[in-house]
Amino acid sequence: TNSQNRQTRGNQPDEATISRLGSGDALSREGRALLPSLEAHGNGIMVTPLVKHKIVKKRTAKFKRFQSDRKVTVKESWRKPRGIDGRFRRKFKGLPPHPNVGYGSNKKTKHLLPNGFYKFVVHNVADLDLLMMHNRKYCAEVAHNVSTLNRKAIVERAQQLNVNVINKSAKLRSEEDE
Repeated sequence: TNSQNRQTRGNQPDEATISRLGSGDALSREGRALLPSLEAHGNGIMVTPLVKHKIVKKRTAKFKRFQSDRKVTVKESWRKPRGIDGRFRRKFKGLPPHPNVGYGSNKKTKHLLPNGFYKFVVHNVADLDLLMMHNRKYCAEVAHNVSTLNRKAIVERAQQLNVNVINKSAKLRSEEDE
């Protein structure tokens, strides 16, 4: 294991190498290969998660409300059955399963997005500074009620801090529309 540690440390660039390669968009091809946390992405560089766990769901199908397929007035959204004689509440054989604690997600992958990050809702530029040291674990999502002008400022600041914004193109009009 000691030789493996040396090999993995050998792949990590030191500070002198990073400063020699440059920063931001000026990274060369060899610079991108050396920096494991950065990934070339279109017009700039996108940060990748520190650890990428495989997300395993125990059940992907929704739990439907009993008899929602029979009656129009009974919607599909889950409601706990409370009837005194109901066979579904009493869990008779051959009836659909009830949601319970056994269907819960793994603690390591709970609330984890498919891109490997946890979501952090950002309302202004100051909120983005909280993610400065955690950009490999959390990605930013601009709140729905933030104006277009403030969105542009948030996305610009996120690029400077190397923070991934999952809805950076939302509410941005093209030049043709204006």
